[in-house]
This record gives sequence, structure tokens and C-alpha cells, in this order.
Amino acid sequence: MIGLISATAAGAAARDRLAAAWPGRTRVYDGPVGDAVRAAFAECEQLVCLLATGAVVRLVAPLLGDKVSDPGVVCVDEGGRFAVSLVGGHAGGANDLARAVGEVLGAAPVVTTATDAVGLPGLDTLGLPVEGDVAGVSRALLDGEPVALAAEVDWPLPPLPLAAAGSYTIRVTDRAVAPAEREVVLRPPSLVVGVGASRGAPVAEVLELVEGALREAGLSAASLAALATVDAKAGEPGIVAAAERLGVPVVTYPAEQLAKVEVPNPSDAPLAAVGTPSVAEAAALAAGGQLLVPKRKSAGTPATATCAVVRRPGRGRLAVVGLGPGARDLLTPRAKAELRRASVLVGLDQYVDQIRDLLRPGTRVLQSGLGAEEERARTAVAEARKGRAVALIGSGDAGVYAMASPALAEASDDIDVIGVPGVTAALAAGAILGAPLGHDHVSISLSDLHTPWEVIERRVRAAAEADLVVTFYNPRSRGRDWQLPKALAILAGHRAAATPVGVVRNASRPDESSRVTTLAGLDPATVDMMTVVTVGNTATREIAGRMVTPRGYRWQEEPR
Repeated sequence: MIGLISATAAGAAARDRLAAAWPGRTRVYDGPVGDAVRAAFAECEQLVCLLATGAVVRLVAPLLGDKVSDPGVVCVDEGGRFAVSLVGGHAGGANDLARAVGEVLGAAPVVTTATDAVGLPGLDTLGLPVEGDVAGVSRALLDGEPVALAAEVDWPLPPLPLAAAGSYTIRVTDRAVAPAEREVVLRPPSLVVGVGASRGAPVAEVLELVEGALREAGLSAASLAALATVDAKAGEPGIVAAAERLGVPVVTYPAEQLAKVEVPNPSDAPLAAVGTPSVAEAAALAAGGQLLVPKRKSAGTPATATCAVVRRPGRGRLAVVGLGPGARDLLTPRAKAELRRASVLVGLDQYVDQIRDLLRPGTRVLQSGLGAEEERARTAVAEARKGRAVALIGSGDAGVYAMASPALAEASDDIDVIGVPGVTAALAAGAILGAPLGHDHVSISLSDLHTPWEVIERRVRAAAEADLVVTFYNPRSRGRDWQLPKALAILAGHRAAATPVGVVRNASRPDESSRVTTLAGLDPATVDMMTVVTVGNTATREIAGRMVTPRGYRWQEEPR
């Protein structure tokens, strides 16, 4: 919950805007400001104080305990110009809250945390349990001192400026080891414990079994990702309660699936009870990975629970990111976040240049020139399979005539794939022209480098006969100068010569140009590969210099 405190009418107006933007997430505190701050500090995870910074400092200072448990506090001036992350920038989420407040109020977020200021991810913001000398290692990264990565478990991390060796270390491990001097230990969620239980197995017995198995194997409970079991035990109280106390979910599998998993210690008892010769080992192995602890029984007499432990490999992460048509303000916030999250960026060299300033220090860039699309796709998937966080970029939307198709053709289910949509060239051009895509429409690439012209021509004819608005991508190049005239001639067989045609070059970029002409008046020689050509349907009209295609309900006015 986010507590909102204000003292004046101007502050209350901004407060109410935040409350309206975040329904169900905020609580307004009225009354004397001091009482309101104290109550919100005790009851909320975060605070937004629409007060002078000095006043907020004096009010929260006596309440501060430690950076781990204190709520994040953001201070906003009553003019709504600045949102200052005051307390709990990382642990309390105040840095992200300041940015969120800025988006709602149009305020500039003020973040002074050292790592954020220079574009480094905070070690305590990676989403992994962290122990050790966080401040010392962070300072070493900031000062450019060599910090080594010791990854006992491969896990996708954001970019960090790491060295092959150094006097400071970031260790990624699921072992129960204490951090050494000048070391930070990150605990990835790499362990899955399979659990079998008799009906009514006590939670204490299940919990003691799981914790004991991890402890005796030298493994950290902080790296536990889930308890796994058979579907029939999904609601078993002892398993469910143990998972709640451990802070992990319960993952279940059908008995027929577990029965197919080869295990070292099958048994007739679970086969008779739930239909599979193994629950603990099979459920753990179903998550994928290496069996570290084979089946063991609980200490009860008789034993009511069994468990087994698996280490699952870190799954690489491939984000296929659409950069939009070129303008920075048409690059989505989600795309920016993925670019900053990736430790490896793969893309066409000219696209890399567009967004290089958004990358975090330490990002490894793998770029290549035109014509290497399949190679880039293979490279991105290969990097993700090494357990890395990868961003593969393309212009417009990466799924439209771009990198998503070749990448997903290479990728299997051994990596996570995230698609990040972008504003397409057709949409950007359409917005510039007016509303040419107001009804059914189709995009067709006129490049026959990958598609035979016979197929392209068949699609153009189908679009012409169906009276669809058509947007042509890749309309003309020096080596392909006859395809556009041919396509226009096909459309002219079904549409009037006066049909509006929009021509947009370099949509959204500084040298953008556009014009509306007609099907008969378009000179193909004025079109190149940087151009998008949109041909209206029989209902499209030019109104005040703009292309408009009606939505199909009723065309209100005949053309003059």
C-alpha cells in the first residue's frame, strides 16, 4: 500500500491524481501532517509526501530503522515539478516510485542513488536474495575497480562491468556458503524439492524433512524455487503449509506424466496410492535438472513424507524488442526496460546506434550489417542458451517483417522468449496520413528476396479483390524497380484512378516527408526502401489533405 500525505489544496489535487491513477494501491492520510506521516510510515510499504523536502526529512528521521525494513519515501513539491526519492531508493522501491509519480504528474524524478545515477543495476535490485558486502562491491563497481564474477550456477543477470579477476567478487551460488570478505553472494532460485506425503502428514514433519535435506546437502534454502508434487497432493495441508512457510509455490504434475520419469528409487506404495512409482524424485526431476539429493524419508514413525532435491539450470532469457519507427518518444517504456535489462544486445548496426545510449555499462553488443538476419537470430538464441539475458532488436515491431520470426524458428523450449511490441512503420505512416487504416487493411512486402513474386502477386490480387486498404513495405529499390508499378496496376484494375494513396518516407524521423496523391498520380520513381506506400480502398477519401477510411458503419458525407 502507498500512503499519500498532503498539507495544502495544491498538494491535495496532486494527491488525488495519484489516487485515481492507482486505484486499490493507495491510502489517503488526512489530519495533522505529523500524525499522518507517522501512521503511514507504520502501515504502508511506501509513502508519497506532497510536502517540502525539509519538512519530510524532519518528520521521518525519528522513524527510521534500517534500509531493509523502512518504507520507501518519495517527496513531491506542491508545484508537482519534482518527485524526489528520499528514503529507501532500492529496498523500499522509492526510486521506481519516484519515476512512477513522475509519469502521472509530469514531474521530473530525482534519483540520487549512486548506481542509478551512472546506469548500473543495484545489487539489491536484481530480484535475487543477496548477502555480503553489498556496499563495498557496489562502490568498487562505481569506482571502476575490477570485480570478478564467480558463477557456480549460470543465471541470467543484467549487465555489470565485470572482470576476469579482481579483489572484489560477485558469487552466484545455491550452496550454503558464507560470503567472504569483499564478496557479494547472490542466491538464484535454482533448487526444486519434490515432496511426497501420506494423507494428513504433519506440516512440521514435511518442513523438517525439506530443510534437513537442504542443510545436509550444503544447499541454501534461499535458492529454493518451489515444492513439486503430484496433482493428487495439490491440496495436501502439510505440503501447502510447508510451502507457505518457506515462501515458495507448490508445483504439481499429473500422475501419468510422473510415471514416465526415470528415477533411481521407484516404489510400489505411491504407484498403488496415486498412480506413479515415484512422487518426490519424479516431481523434482519433472522440473528439469540434476538430481542432487535422491529420495529420503521423514523422521516420523511411520514416515509420512519423502523428498528429493534437483538443481535446475538457469534459463536464458531472449527478449525480441521492437524499437518502433525511429523516433525516441515512440520507443515504448517496456522496450527501454528490456534494453537496460539485457546483458547481451544483438542487432543490425544502424539500429544499435539508435539506442546505444540506453544500454547499461557492461552490456555486450553483437552487431552486424544488412543481410545477416538469420545469423543474428542464431547468435541471439545461442547466447540465451548460455543462460544470459539477451535482447534482439528490430525496427518497428519485431514480429512484423523483422527479427521475431527467424529467432523463434531457432528457439526451443529451453529458453524463455519475451516479445516486446513496437509501433510499426504502417501505424506510424498511417498516423501521419490521417486515418487510412480505419477499416480492414493488409500489409504486403514487395521484396521478392525471400518470397517468390508469384506469391506476392497473388496476395496483391486477393487484397485488390477484397477491397482492402493496402500498405506496401519495401516498395522499391535500385535493384527492384518494377514490382511497385506492377502492384499498383493490379490495384488499378479494381479501384478508381482517384483512389487516395499516401506516401511517407522516414516516418517519425527528423527527415520525415509525406504526401497524399492518387492511384493514377503516384510516380513510383519517387519511392524508395525508406518509404511506406498506403493505397486506400473504394471508400477511402481525402478530407482536408488527410486520408480517411470509414469504419464501415456509415459514410456520413459524400465527397465534394
